[in-house]
Amino acid sequence: MAGTGLPSLGRVKLSDLVPAEGLPSDSFKLSVSTLTQSLVQYSAAIIQFPASDGALLRAALDSARLYFHQKAPYPSADMIHSNDPREWCKTSGYYADPQMWQETYDFRPGVTPLVSNETMEFPPSGLPDVFAVLGKAARVILDAISFYLNLRSSPFSEILDNVPLRPREVSSSVLSVCCHVRPSFQGAQHHSFATQEDGQLVMFSDHEHQVDKSLISLVKSDKAGLHIKDFQGRWVLVDGDLGPQEAIVYPGLALYQATAGYVNPAMHRTEVNNLQSNLFGRCSLAFKLMPKSMTSLSCSEMRAAGHGVEAQFQIPVPVDDFMQRSHSTDQLFNRHNVQNFNFHATQDGSMKPVTKRKKNDSRSKPLPPSKRLRLEAQRVLKERVQDIADKKGIKLRFCNLKECENHVNTLDSPCASTRMEIGWPPGVPFVHPHDMPNKSKIGFLEAYEPGWSATHDMELSLTDPGQGSQHSANCNFQSCSSLYLHYYLQSCILCFVFFYSNIHSFTTFQLLVKIISSLFTILLLKYLKAKLIILKVIL
Repeated sequence: MAGTGLPSLGRVKLSDLVPAEGLPSDSFKLSVSTLTQSLVQYSAAIIQFPASDGALLRAALDSARLYFHQKAPYPSADMIHSNDPREWCKTSGYYADPQMWQETYDFRPGVTPLVSNETMEFPPSGLPDVFAVLGKAARVILDAISFYLNLRSSPFSEILDNVPLRPREVSSSVLSVCCHVRPSFQGAQHHSFATQEDGQLVMFSDHEHQVDKSLISLVKSDKAGLHIKDFQGRWVLVDGDLGPQEAIVYPGLALYQATAGYVNPAMHRTEVNNLQSNLFGRCSLAFKLMPKSMTSLSCSEMRAAGHGVEAQFQIPVPVDDFMQRSHSTDQLFNRHNVQNFNFHATQDGSMKPVTKRKKNDSRSKPLPPSKRLRLEAQRVLKERVQDIADKKGIKLRFCNLKECENHVNTLDSPCASTRMEIGWPPGVPFVHPHDMPNKSKIGFLEAYEPGWSATHDMELSLTDPGQGSQHSANCNFQSCSSLYLHYYLQSCILCFVFFYSNIHSFTTFQLLVKIISSLFTILLLKYLKAKLIILKVIL
């Protein structure tokens, strides 16, 4: 694999990715290498299921077509998708997005679907079996990626749902049965979102891509139309030549966060061409392996494996908070800075993954509290404050720190109206978090994320950079002072011991007094010189 790329998406048999006791087999190592290389080049790969599982997926798609075909032309108001991020782990049952001409039925074990108008409704058949098949496959693929990253076995088990679910537990993962552009669905007539290009109906434009927040996503469709952006920035049709037993797999944002950016998430869009004449539209099964809401995405496993962890991944992120945030893909990752997924043979014949690591391993060391505080303040600025400003149409223009010290306590200052509209905390200068004093950063964080101090392992008694240098200089001064005093006293003791043991005449006594006086003078001058130098450093 080294130095060569795959000409097209990698195809991997799911059975070859299933781990076994003992040393990994050649087929397992080859399959992991093909899978990971395909994820690097195309952000996706093709998974081949056993014949029985393939038949189950096809039967579920047939049932989905009939299910959506009998639905009403236009959904009721309570069936319109609200896009509320707080509902990310609660969706269940049927809902529609007229703007995207898309209908969805979410199957989530542990949740009873809501039934509109108390009417009896039969969901697509076989969903529990399909959920089990795709869920097991997603975990196998996740473990294969972990093997490449040289992580321990099943490193993400702590953030995944129990298998099977315990009583009264609700699945975080979800199986979505989707239908695009059903001719009898009247959503697109009410919301004109599509454009015509070369006589074809285009579902999404280039800048309207989507990124799943899952760990792993598996998609099986009855018609082509899924495009994923490769590492060169080109949109690639990934399901154009799928076999009856094949599905597409791609990573999501949660895996990107949990692996410290080593596995890039896939940007995808659905393009539907010439489906107006089709009776059923385009149906698909999409399984998303999601982390549990009460856990945190941490890179501790990556550190344990010896991988460098950059500053933005140092602090664990609560899953529920992560899922409710909006993520800018332009700032999340750089697609041209990818890792090489290669396996090299060792002397014992085994194959081990090798990644290009930076020579500077200092990234894996814990960050200083002041730097952690600055990074957290910058994160809140981007995710909270900027979002408020964008919704209100405010363009943030920060003040200078010295000038803003007087603005804080006046109501007619240039930044007073802006501070009031975005809820800027009182007493905190309206400057970029990078320029804030540490105490102001803490107040800023507490204002936009209440309880931040209690949930973060941060030293709140931080000093400003100038105070820190002064404290260091004082420490150096005290250490130097104690050092010279130590030598001074030690010299006195040695001289008097020598005096009592060797004096035999008055002349000798006078000579020794002169030597001791000279020695004391030299040591005192050195002591005063060192004190003067350190005082200059402090001032």
